[in-house]
Amino acid sequence: MSQQHRTGIDVIQSFTMPGSIRLTSLPPLSLYVHFPWCVRKCPYCDFNSHEWKGERFPEDDYLDALRADLEQALPLVWGRQVHTVFIGGGTPSLLSAAGLDRLLSDVRALLPLDADAEITLEANPGTFEAAKFAQFRASGVNRLSVGIQSFNETHLKALGRIHDATQARHAVEVAANTFDNFNLDLMFALPQQTLAECQADVETALSFAPPHLSLYHLTLEPNTLFAKFPPAVPDDDLSADMQEWIHARTAEAGYGRYEVSAYAQPNRQSRHNLNYWRFGDYLGIGAGAHSKLSFPNRIVRQMRYKHPATFIEEARAGKPVQEEHEVSARDLPFEFMLNALRLVEGFPVHRFMERTGLPITTIEPALRDAEKRGLIMRDYEKIAPTELGQRFLNDLQEMFLKEPV
Repeated sequence: MSQQHRTGIDVIQSFTMPGSIRLTSLPPLSLYVHFPWCVRKCPYCDFNSHEWKGERFPEDDYLDALRADLEQALPLVWGRQVHTVFIGGGTPSLLSAAGLDRLLSDVRALLPLDADAEITLEANPGTFEAAKFAQFRASGVNRLSVGIQSFNETHLKALGRIHDATQARHAVEVAANTFDNFNLDLMFALPQQTLAECQADVETALSFAPPHLSLYHLTLEPNTLFAKFPPAVPDDDLSADMQEWIHARTAEAGYGRYEVSAYAQPNRQSRHNLNYWRFGDYLGIGAGAHSKLSFPNRIVRQMRYKHPATFIEEARAGKPVQEEHEVSARDLPFEFMLNALRLVEGFPVHRFMERTGLPITTIEPALRDAEKRGLIMRDYEKIAPTELGQRFLNDLQEMFLKEPV
């Protein structure tokens, strides 16, 4: 049996096999494109990124593989409009201007892209060239996400970043001059960081008036260099002081905190990330990319092959997906709440039913317990985490994790 024939059978089964749920409509669809290479692997990073040690990464081969991957996936999303595109990594700003233009041309040729689609590119300040970023903008990128992390020279070195403080400021200036919409990523609770240093970083970021800020607490993730050799980081009290000051200062500056780590000027929230947190669908293409796709009777998750060389080879052969499984009705409530409770606004009750195909009574015992503990507030229309629930988000989310039978 040919691979094309087998793919056709798999697609038919996805739509017609009896499933464990019933959806009355499909959620909005986004596209995520993963670029797996970077100049140097940061010690805190647990993303699927690989240092490229040669003269040049295989750009054309990878773009060929991305197109092949997308073509294989088309029957699963046929006719569905794509509302946002996010090109992440790794360091996708390492792509040439021609390469990025080719990628977006392929996306437009193969998918019904919303005319007003948000198209985001992640960028590293160590790769900023003003002329190239102007070409990225001309190709259709309309939102830039810049991985600053810190404006402090000492902290940048501790984080293993390839840029210095001067390059960080230059990158923000280029972003502000080239893009109407851009995000700055910063981290706090860094090794040896003081409250004053955290405040200085945030004040510097605010001085550029970015439409969006992502302010992340440094975490020592498993399978990273920092996990193996943990640096001395601020204690819980100092970290809490930093976070409380950030909440107050960003609010004073006119930024609304709409998610755990996300702050935006009015109407400048990340539409792509909002779709994740609202349990929308996303097709992920590229090495190690993840997908969540809904069908009338089931919700499916996929993962592509992680290593770039393996992904290129498998995509050429017409089988880029390494793992695929249906999300069970038992796991759906936790998966929904894991995302939705990150939003300060919470979610309307009908969204749980629309996106999971399950009645809200499925999670009633956990909701009652969470409300009793003061972690959520709710009425017949809406459920949202309280300030206490936001502070103890992990505990709140785990309340919806069902014990295996």
